[in-house]
Amino acid sequence: MNSDFNPDKFKVDQRKSWDSVARGWQKWWQTFENGAQHVSDRLIELAGIRPGNRVLDIATGIGEPAVSAAKVVGKGGHVTATDMSTEMLAIAEERSRSLGLDDIMNFKQSDAENLQLGTNHTFDAILCRWGLMFLPNLSNALVKIHQMLLPGRKLAVAVWSEPSKVPLINIPMSTAREYLRDSLVGQAVPGPFSLADVHLNLIRQRTIRNSIRISFHIFEHYWLTKLKREKRKYGMLLLIRLNYYLLTIKVAT
Repeated sequence: MNSDFNPDKFKVDQRKSWDSVARGWQKWWQTFENGAQHVSDRLIELAGIRPGNRVLDIATGIGEPAVSAAKVVGKGGHVTATDMSTEMLAIAEERSRSLGLDDIMNFKQSDAENLQLGTNHTFDAILCRWGLMFLPNLSNALVKIHQMLLPGRKLAVAVWSEPSKVPLINIPMSTAREYLRDSLVGQAVPGPFSLADVHLNLIRQRTIRNSIRISFHIFEHYWLTKLKREKRKYGMLLLIRLNYYLLTIKVAT
């Protein structure tokens, strides 16, 4: 980690940033989820989530994959969704109510590295979609997550691949860097690509030895998004090739 990096300031800035863009996510969530839903579905499958399960979703944003998991666990189960951004959580709660899932879901503003869920909180499955790469102290977070999993149960997460394989993020970031004459944030600093495939050993090194089993699932998916530009009165179809990693961690019995 960069010696000048301040994890506390980083988290404060992250929270402010996510709060500031929450309404934009609310506006475009359906477009985004049209492509991202398959990731939520795959995480739920990898975690082995079943009706009646208790599930934790870390860094849920505007409610995924928590909402998708709630539809699976049903009335006999429960889903707890956490995020550092109160604005994003407010949108997630609104989605939950609109779908009639509020009786089996609860939302908690909490730092993913220091989850404040009260006492006796253990889960059948824990999910995190595109969140782990933003954690300054991943090793500590994994230890705490491990403690919340019931024996034999799984954590399933998705993280972004290397920049060249994620044009959805890399193109706008590269354009902004070029315009601002700024350099790429180093892989040692938390960010979208800090757990990319060239750095998978970081996860292997940070896992809890002799207590969990890890498997990596590499996917390539074509995501079709319609971009509307009403001022110019035309629509553009953009075919984006997404590449991401799905990671499952199973607690040893």
